[in-house]
Amino acid sequence: MDNTSTQTALSTLGEFGLIERLTKDIQLRQPSTMKGVGDDAAVLHFENQHTVVTTDLLTEGIHFNLMYVPLRHLGYKAVIVNLSDVFAMNATPTQITVSVAISNKFSVEAVDELYAGIHLACEQYKVDLVGGDTTSSLTGLTISVTAIGVAKEEDLIYRNGAQLNDLVCVSGDLGGAYMGLQLLERENEVFKVNPKEQPKLEGYDYILQRQLKPEARGDVIRALKNIGVKPTAMIDISDGLSSELIHICKASKVGCSVYEEKIPLDYQTRKFADELSINPLVSALNGGEDYELLFTVPLTDHDRIKNDPDITIIGHIVEESSGTNLVTGAGAAIPLQAQGWNPIGEEEK
Repeated sequence: MDNTSTQTALSTLGEFGLIERLTKDIQLRQPSTMKGVGDDAAVLHFENQHTVVTTDLLTEGIHFNLMYVPLRHLGYKAVIVNLSDVFAMNATPTQITVSVAISNKFSVEAVDELYAGIHLACEQYKVDLVGGDTTSSLTGLTISVTAIGVAKEEDLIYRNGAQLNDLVCVSGDLGGAYMGLQLLERENEVFKVNPKEQPKLEGYDYILQRQLKPEARGDVIRALKNIGVKPTAMIDISDGLSSELIHICKASKVGCSVYEEKIPLDYQTRKFADELSINPLVSALNGGEDYELLFTVPLTDHDRIKNDPDITIIGHIVEESSGTNLVTGAGAAIPLQAQGWNPIGEEEK
C-alpha cells in the first residue's frame, strides 16, 4: 500500500457502507454454501458429513505489531491459523466468518489491505467468506475468524487416539516462525532508536515468511490420504512442539520419547539462533506459530511415510508412567515443559 497517497477516513463510509465495500466482490466456491453474505445468517448444507467449527482471536499489541506486520499479511494469517485447526481434525475447511473491531486510526485503504489478505487466503484454500461483523474500537484492531469444515465421521482425527509404540511425526520444519519474530522485534527496536536505519533482513526470507505469511498444511493431509495412512492422533503446532506433545499425550493417556537430533530445523532458523546466541531447539520446542502438523501413526505405517521428504519421525509413544521426554544427543531424558508460546505482551501460559 502506498502510504503517500491520500487516505480515506472510515467515517466517510459508515458501518453499512464499509460492509458493502468489503463484501461486494466475495466469490462463493463451495457447493455447501446455500446462502452467503447478504441476509441475517448464512445457510450451509453438508448432507451426511460431520461439521467442525473453530475460532481464533487476534488482538493488536498482543498477537501482532503493526509496526512490522503488513495488513495484507495479517489478514491472510488470521484465516490460516483457523484453517490449520480444521486440517488438524483431518477435515476440509469450507467456510469462514470474519469479525473486526477497528479504531479510527485506520483508513478505508488500510481496511482494504486487510481484507485483500483475507480474500487471498479464501482463494488459495477454496473457502467461502459467508459472514461476520464490524464494530468500532478504542484501542486498535481486533480480528476474530471462525472456520467451518466437514469430514466423514470415520475420517475425523482427535488428540486422544495415540497408542503405545506409535511413531511421533511432524510435517515441515519447526522454530522458523519464532525466529522470524525475533528478527522483526530486533529490527523494530533499532528503528525506534534510529528511524533512518534500514532494517537488516537479508538472508532471512524464509523465517520472515514463516512468521508473516504461514501456510496451513492441507497438502500433508492429502498426502497421507494418498498413501493410505490415517494418523491415530493429530494437532497443529501453534504453541510450540512441547505444549502440543503434552496435549496429545495427556488426552491419549500415554507418554512419549522424542529425540533432539530428529527435530527438523531449517538452516535460517539455526543461523539466526546462532546470531542471537540461543539454542535453536528452544524455538522449536516453545516458539509456536509454525502451524505444522504433529501426529502419531501406527508402527506398521513406518515404510509408508519414511521416504516422504516433508514428514519427519521424531520419536515414539511410550507408557504414560514414563512421562513426556526429550532425549538429548547424550542420551539423557529431559521432561518436556508446556511453556507454550508467548504473544507480544502476554504473560506465560
